[in-house]
Amino acid sequence: MKTRREFLQISFCAGASALLASRAQAEPAQSEQGAGKQRPNIIFILADDMGYSDIGCYGSEIETPHLDALANGGLRFSDFHNSPRCCPSRAALMTGMYSHQAGMGMMTADYGRYPYPAYAGDLSQKCVTIAEALKGGGYHTMMTGKWHLTPLGAGIHNFPVQRGFDRYYGIINGAASYFDPASLTSNNDPVEVSKLPEDYYFTNALGDHAVQFIDDAAKGEKPFFLYAAFTAGHWPLMAPEEAIAQQKGRYSQGWDALRAARHKKQLEMGLVREEWGITPRDARVPQWELASFHEWEERRMEVYAAQIHILDQNIGKIVDKLRNLGILDNTLIFFMSDNGGNFEEMGRMVPGHQRPAFMPYYTKEGQPVVPGNDPSIMPGPATTFASYGIPWGNVSNTPFRLYKHYAHEGGISTPFIVHWPKGLKRTGISHTIGHEIDVMPTCLEAAGVEYPKVSKAGTPPPLLEGKSLVPLFQGRMLPERSLFWEHEGNSAVREGKWKLVSKFPDTWELYDMEQDRTEMHDIADQNADRVKKMAADYKAWATRVGVQPWPMPETPEGPIHDGAMPSPPYLRHDRV
Repeated sequence: MKTRREFLQISFCAGASALLASRAQAEPAQSEQGAGKQRPNIIFILADDMGYSDIGCYGSEIETPHLDALANGGLRFSDFHNSPRCCPSRAALMTGMYSHQAGMGMMTADYGRYPYPAYAGDLSQKCVTIAEALKGGGYHTMMTGKWHLTPLGAGIHNFPVQRGFDRYYGIINGAASYFDPASLTSNNDPVEVSKLPEDYYFTNALGDHAVQFIDDAAKGEKPFFLYAAFTAGHWPLMAPEEAIAQQKGRYSQGWDALRAARHKKQLEMGLVREEWGITPRDARVPQWELASFHEWEERRMEVYAAQIHILDQNIGKIVDKLRNLGILDNTLIFFMSDNGGNFEEMGRMVPGHQRPAFMPYYTKEGQPVVPGNDPSIMPGPATTFASYGIPWGNVSNTPFRLYKHYAHEGGISTPFIVHWPKGLKRTGISHTIGHEIDVMPTCLEAAGVEYPKVSKAGTPPPLLEGKSLVPLFQGRMLPERSLFWEHEGNSAVREGKWKLVSKFPDTWELYDMEQDRTEMHDIADQNADRVKKMAADYKAWATRVGVQPWPMPETPEGPIHDGAMPSPPYLRHDRV
């Protein structure tokens, strides 16, 4: 069996013509919905670092009644995909391009590190954002939440207001305290955190601003587009104590029982197939009965569950406002997560060590913040800065393999809910394969807005890579196409039921996703010709969008970059 690196040297001529043909996509046509006088309002709601199974309608025990109601009254996708990490995912969503084409093959934190356009770390001005396109088509455009598409300190040229949004409230950076959010911005102006109310909580503030933006927009004559990019459930683990208390005792049975319970619900709902099974517990995680620090581990998940529950409550605020204004039926609502559940274990900071810009030294009340996962410190208050780590990330991604960062299903599978009473001719569960690059062409077709011919840079933008889902909403089938992923050398290509995938630096694995979506039975050795063909297709795509070999010469060494994260000491097996 050849290694993936060897396969990437194979000529890709056979696959290139098919890929180029699929790329030649026409601009979105005037749709039946969008062409009328009553063009839909559009709301896109994004969760952060939330796994496939973390809301009720995808198997969770976490109470999410508002999302469940949207799913029950709309379309719930079982096989929808994002990108493996925050910045790349948001770039793909905003542009309808693969992240490398939008200059975001890596992160904004890598701005200036890599001399390759695909890894600029700053959203390309040669691409068009959803907001720019819809604003040009007569929409009022608004955003709340996390931007994470331009580096702090590089100027405001790629802030939301400069990329098509009329109004903005949120954070420019990729993470922040929920009580004292760094990089908090209103339009282009920084917000002074020390002056925030005592009971300030970022998720609630985002929901309140979204409701106010909708209320104001509804007074005008234009339809509106709202991008509500919540930071829940990204670390740090922080929530009001009363919200955490509501989750008390729910996780006393531990991660093994919780994964089994979620999987059972998914099977009953018809989201997953019994023959796929459920992936084994991560090898770094002990059996719950043998795990250390039960009370602390339960608390980690209790705080995370509180964050997701509060997220749902704020989505409820948005839906209630639409209903009270009488515009819910003709508002196209999307919901998804930016990548799979996160396995990052947050290490203790060395005293005197420079902290990242998003991590405060003190709360707004002047109390010291102690960062890192420490079983002697219960997470949740503003004075902590912790993560839920490998064991609970494994639960979030039930029943799939791996996590954020990776191109296996745990890293790229997301809940995807569409609610639009006036525009959906079918509801229920859809098993159609989709990708976040489909969101922009879907919005444009639903709105009856043509894809712009000129970008902010003054050049013709690249052709859209995604496909509109509007035909699916109307009960028609979508044509089959190929989809691709790459982040930190973790790579994949999906062609129909087949998926070729690799976790850096391992060789290619091949899976029949109809029989084995949990990716537990690699059949690459039995299908050498298919592997060779799909590897060539991947190479052609990677060359076209600017993927570089990983690691690049400029890439710093670190545990994430070699595809491994050691088990932290608090996950040791110390019970007998």
